[in-house]
Amino acid sequence: MSSPLSPARPRVWPLYVGGFLGPFGGAVTNTMLPELAHGLGTDLTAASSAVTWYMLPFCLALLVSGSLAQRWGRGRTIRGGYAVYLAASLVCVLAQGLPAGAVVPVFMAGRALQGVGNAFTTPVLVSLLSEFVPGDRLGRSLGLFASMQAAGQAFSPLVGGVAADTDYRFAFVVTGLAALVLGLVTPSGRAGSGRAGGPTDWRALANPRVAQSSAVAFAAQVSATGVTVLAALIATDRFGLSPTTRGLVVAFYGVAGLASGNLAGRLADSWGIRRLGVLSLLVLAVAMALVGLAPWLALLVVLVGAIGAAGTASRILTNTLALRSTPQNTGGATSVTMAVQFLGSAVVPALLPLYAIAPALATAAAGAVAALGAVVAAVPVRPAADDGAVRRS
Repeated sequence: MSSPLSPARPRVWPLYVGGFLGPFGGAVTNTMLPELAHGLGTDLTAASSAVTWYMLPFCLALLVSGSLAQRWGRGRTIRGGYAVYLAASLVCVLAQGLPAGAVVPVFMAGRALQGVGNAFTTPVLVSLLSEFVPGDRLGRSLGLFASMQAAGQAFSPLVGGVAADTDYRFAFVVTGLAALVLGLVTPSGRAGSGRAGGPTDWRALANPRVAQSSAVAFAAQVSATGVTVLAALIATDRFGLSPTTRGLVVAFYGVAGLASGNLAGRLADSWGIRRLGVLSLLVLAVAMALVGLAPWLALLVVLVGAIGAAGTASRILTNTLALRSTPQNTGGATSVTMAVQFLGSAVVPALLPLYAIAPALATAAAGAVAALGAVVAAVPVRPAADDGAVRRS
């Protein structure tokens, strides 16, 4: 029990729950595309662009969101991001009631605004979390945050499917209400660190440490996204699974990531964040390469789960490298790293021509990228002289 004179401990649980909303909101339309197309009065191709309309503004806004948060105040920026997300969700809910010609453009505008709102929450949550967590527990904290992101990936297909069986707009009601609650309970940063400040030092981000964190995040994301695409194709082509069963195989990626997050964080704190991160990238590389060779469905499921667990552990490293890279602008470094990370998702379609030649060739290529990320992560880069944000490597 704290004394009357000691400051109350901030609520940190909203920061973890906020990590769930981003990937959940981004992927929730993936399993409702036919119903979404029917509701919007359009075809499947147009409905599938809901993912693009979310991800493109998200990635572009990530380039500046963290740095702007350093100036505006982290808590204020996160709450503003949730307000935008809430408004965007309402746009998505109400779009169907508009005249026919306006339904699709307005809905896609709502998706774009959701992406922008997410860009001003996810990286800033990581930066704000680092203020409240002692250095010797940072790995555990970032592991929990990464597991919540994995949970968002795991449960979005389920909620999207339930919404598709009732009314697709239900999914956007859920995300809007979540944004409203999180906006009300998110704490502010500590005095002098999370409040609005002076001009942001954008030039500080041009350093080799940000380049390292970005390159490692990109490499990990290629395998993280690649397994959801390639394993799904293999589940159909090699094992003849139905779409629902195929979805369950892919969902095991998120379930394993959720289940392993706490353990990964504890191992990071005891072994060292860099050591665990390099090991997780090597596991990503090997497991991803083996996915294309799996002769049994059970082995495919195990490999997907291993990639999910290793992907969660690798996020502890990439977030830590970003936080360490630029102490005077941790939010900016985190958001730039995440922007490059999601470029890794964008290049995954380039693996499909290799898959057409041989599935093992495509998965080996994705695994090779993760292995290269392990090499980059293992190279020590001299930290900034005033590195006080994160002290454990």
